[in-house]
Amino acid sequence: MAAAEEHDSSTEAVQTAAEEEEAKTFKDLGVTDVLCEACDQLGWAKPTKIQIEAIPLALQGRDIIGLAETGSGKTGAFALPILNALLETPQRLFALVLTPTRELAFQISEQFEALGSSIGVQCAVIVGGIDSMSQSLALAKKPHIVIATPGRLIDHLENTKGFNLRALKYLVMDEADRILNMDFETEVDKILKVIPRDRKTFLFSATMTKKVQKLQRAALKNPVKCAVSSKYQTVEKLQQYYLFIPSKFKDTYLVYILNELAGNSFMIFCSTCNNTQRTALLLRNLGFTAIPLHGQMSQSKRLGSLNKFKAKARSILLATDVASRGLDIPHVDVVVNFDIPTHSKDYIHRVGRTARAGRSGKAITFVTQYDVELFQRIEHLIGKKLPVFPTQDEEVMMLTERVNEAQRFARMELREHGEKKKRKREDAGDDDDTEGAMGVRNKVAGGKMKKRKGR
Repeated sequence: MAAAEEHDSSTEAVQTAAEEEEAKTFKDLGVTDVLCEACDQLGWAKPTKIQIEAIPLALQGRDIIGLAETGSGKTGAFALPILNALLETPQRLFALVLTPTRELAFQISEQFEALGSSIGVQCAVIVGGIDSMSQSLALAKKPHIVIATPGRLIDHLENTKGFNLRALKYLVMDEADRILNMDFETEVDKILKVIPRDRKTFLFSATMTKKVQKLQRAALKNPVKCAVSSKYQTVEKLQQYYLFIPSKFKDTYLVYILNELAGNSFMIFCSTCNNTQRTALLLRNLGFTAIPLHGQMSQSKRLGSLNKFKAKARSILLATDVASRGLDIPHVDVVVNFDIPTHSKDYIHRVGRTARAGRSGKAITFVTQYDVELFQRIEHLIGKKLPVFPTQDEEVMMLTERVNEAQRFARMELREHGEKKKRKREDAGDDDDTEGAMGVRNKVAGGKMKKRKGR
């Protein structure tokens, strides 16, 4: 017991020290001038806690295990030391970054290119859903940094002539817990067998699972652990609520909330691709600018959805958990858990999409009669009881008829779209998976539903 208390106090001391060091600059951490200037241009005024802990150790050549919550600046914590080392010893195929999702791979590539723009850094993104031949051509040019999902990388290692990673100097596994949860263990083992043992390895993860510990033992040499969040927690400026509602009225309550909080940007999380698509169609039929993001969309459409939302051309992004982690979308005001997450930890990642970088934000979780146990687990995990989001039930029920009609149109459109896909696998002319789909658009609303009252 005493040992445990001593460990806790030492952890607190480390955290306090990190807080005291927060005033440090990137230059203080040992980052070279040209990269410090790049940080300034990106608006990174000062390093985050994980960057303060990890960067100096990485620059000393140590292997790193970084444990940090979502939105903590992990990409900068591994990108800056890698670019620093690349400047000292320029080399092609210098670093490999493994990520669980395609969107995260593109985002990491953007950050590497932005930080390394003045020194001519070239990146290749190697993920599924994109033509293999164009990726083979990109690899033939021998980029400095390869950012990949494990499955597609193995495909190129086995089938792309002349491509290998035998000269690799850095390996990064980002969101390692999620890479392993998605059953990429076999692929990761294969990759570890074909890259040099004499390399630097950075393993970043939000959680330390048994699988991550096993991977750590297999892949890292005498690593330093940098943990800036010792327990699950959500950001202080995040206002969290729940709504207990009958399952059959979920759509109606969603429309009510979108009206009540009109003028905000929303991320709405659904549990399946089909429900994401259905809800996007429903909202569009009611005149909302909603756009879907899920795993059954083609890669170009997924990126299109994300870019439209980032550019504020759409105010509502409906997503499966493909978008719950790692994606940096700076202006999300409200997160709605339309379907409660099955894994409590996913709640942390979903609500982490808002209240980022010191801003405030709201998260509202729908709890039906079937979700009570899952909701209690979430409250237990975050260590707090959530308040009810205030609603006027009579006003909600006034929306029922129009929502029912929109549901009917959405079901028709989904059915038509399914038949259309059978006839022709992909309609290349579509703007996205729902836009311009079926010609039934806006028959219900004829325009955005009027906000019934000010808040």
